[in-house]
Amino acid sequence: MIGNEEGRRQARERGVASVLETIDVSTGERRALGEFEALIEAPNWTPDGKRLIVNCGGRLYAYELESGAAEEIPSGVAVRCNNDHVLSPDGRSLAVSHHTEGDGHSRVYILPAEGGEPRLVTPLGPSYLHGWSPDGRTLAYCAERGGTYDVYVIGTEGGEERRLTDTPGLDDGPEYAPDGRLWFNSTRTGLMQLWRMEPDGSGQRQMTFDDDRNSWFPHPSPDGRLVAYLAYRRGDVEPADHPPNRQVELRLLPAEGGESRLLAELFGGQGTINVHSWSPDSRELAFVRYRPLGGIRTGGEA
Repeated sequence: MIGNEEGRRQARERGVASVLETIDVSTGERRALGEFEALIEAPNWTPDGKRLIVNCGGRLYAYELESGAAEEIPSGVAVRCNNDHVLSPDGRSLAVSHHTEGDGHSRVYILPAEGGEPRLVTPLGPSYLHGWSPDGRTLAYCAERGGTYDVYVIGTEGGEERRLTDTPGLDDGPEYAPDGRLWFNSTRTGLMQLWRMEPDGSGQRQMTFDDDRNSWFPHPSPDGRLVAYLAYRRGDVEPADHPPNRQVELRLLPAEGGESRLLAELFGGQGTINVHSWSPDSRELAFVRYRPLGGIRTGGEA
């Protein structure tokens, strides 16, 4: 079972239960895998197609799709993980964003996928992980430096980070496509929209032009054909906010641009689909919706 006391406290605070689901992107058929009294977030689908990795109460859990069994992934000192965690392309390593002792800022660490002691990658914080390059050598993340949030990359062994965006507004959610290009979301045009750029930050191109929605967390499919993302209706939230406890949409966009289409509507937001959650065969997405228990609270997280 997925859950711990901190995760249950967070669920009570929000007034919700967590429902882990998958959806077929061709048919729209949804399958509820389980409901949990703890707050769970951000499923990653493992490359072998057998498990989903989620966070709950600062810790990480592996959920077995076939049996429904779940177990905690030992993560050493990293016991305050948020919903920004990513598996390496080969599935052997897990990178997490963990709120460190002292200043409490999120920093990026890497540990074995089966669990173990984490290794610090980004000495500076706050840093929120979102992408792992197809060649396994580079991590992409959103970081606050000097009062602004931009997209940065760093080698998996650490070293000097490189800033890829520097326009006014929030740039967030960088994730690699199979071709190595980076997708991200930005408020630089007013609303939150999806953008794409080359691995070195050049060629930044707007990919959604939706006047009715704020679009977050682009996730390119493993076959490179589609990009899944989360959308809030314009006026429901400020463009730079992605709070929980809202009516949101899961949408699909052709990877080369064009009209997006609605995949599902649900109650969620923060925690629903923050990180890459495609199945390896590009047929399904995993996500978390939240079932209100009555007297729900609304609000956001960093």
